[in-house]
Amino acid sequence: MASAPQLPLFYNGLEPLSSETHANYRVRPQDTAPYLVGQHAIPVTVDEFPLVQRHMPIVFSIGDDAIPLALMGLNEGTNVFVDDAGKLTESAFYVPAYIRRYPYMLARLRPDAEELSLCFDPTSETIGAFDDGELLFENGQPSELTKQILGFNETFEQAGQRTQQFMRELRELDLLMDGEVTIQMDGNDQPFVYRGFQMVNEEKLAGLRGDQLRKMSQSGMLPLLYAHLFSLSLMRDIFAKQAQRGQAPQPQLQPAL
Repeated sequence: MASAPQLPLFYNGLEPLSSETHANYRVRPQDTAPYLVGQHAIPVTVDEFPLVQRHMPIVFSIGDDAIPLALMGLNEGTNVFVDDAGKLTESAFYVPAYIRRYPYMLARLRPDAEELSLCFDPTSETIGAFDDGELLFENGQPSELTKQILGFNETFEQAGQRTQQFMRELRELDLLMDGEVTIQMDGNDQPFVYRGFQMVNEEKLAGLRGDQLRKMSQSGMLPLLYAHLFSLSLMRDIFAKQAQRGQAPQPQLQPAL
């Protein structure tokens, strides 16, 4: 989601996975994700909208290159779905694919390279030359685990391409507008106002021509837009979770992203 020299969210470095260099590398399971602590906005793909909208608000980042984001908190530095160690606090929770992809990702080793290579973050504590865990290579060949990791990353990239197309169509239809959510908390005279994100303009959506709406319905785009719109009601639930954890901000203008 970021361009060089920046690294994407969570990643501290990228190293291509090699059967020679990493012949004895293993992966060991981990039930915590410390990199999630304090991360309030996570990129999601359109393929995930139906599942994400049950648990988190889906909004769009600001700017011309907007992307869909799932909000795990309404304020910088808050994530109401993990504890201080990065362990999920809810059992029946959909974990976005972007989170599950880490510490791996497909990347071009050179700017002019056509193919994507499977890389990993060498600072991750889940992969290394351990005595325990599942091997990434066996007899110089990718193990079943590595094949599964590669397959998941390929699927994620394909979903990313569909998401880019979805965002292009949103921009062409001029359906995005600056978002604002006002939350009134009992005992406070001033409301909490959240901005700094984009959302679909319902009036413009309703005003589209019949042929445009029919095309969006047939392509599956229309249900995704309503999944986004319905999910916005969860902002109040996220706010309530923040208040329960003592993370409610002062009543003033709050940038959600």
